[in-house]
Amino acid sequence: MHDHQMYPLPSKELSERRRELAPEVDKAFHDFSKAAFADGALPRKLKQLIAVAIAHTTQCPYCIRSHTLGALRDAATDREIMEAIWVAAEMRAGGAFAHSVIALDAMAEEAHR
Repeated sequence: MHDHQMYPLPSKELSERRRELAPEVDKAFHDFSKAAFADGALPRKLKQLIAVAIAHTTQCPYCIRSHTLGALRDAATDREIMEAIWVAAEMRAGGAFAHSVIALDAMAEEAHR
């Protein structure tokens, strides 16, 4: 079943097994996903670009691929997708930058002992 990949490729069999093990939850998740990505106050394309960025911060390879393809299907350009990825990179780096105040505070506290 495994070909020594870190992440198994999605397959019809695995999807069917997931659905088989928890059919109500599987259906609810798919219904929720359809609703979340439907056109609304934000257009579908923008939602897909947001998802591309989030997928890069959560580092989910399945999400990166599926939402990149979703963004392309919704007419996003390669440049729009790459800019979304750069926003994700900045946000991930920004988290480390912002949290540096914790280390700075600890260093100042220790210096005053």
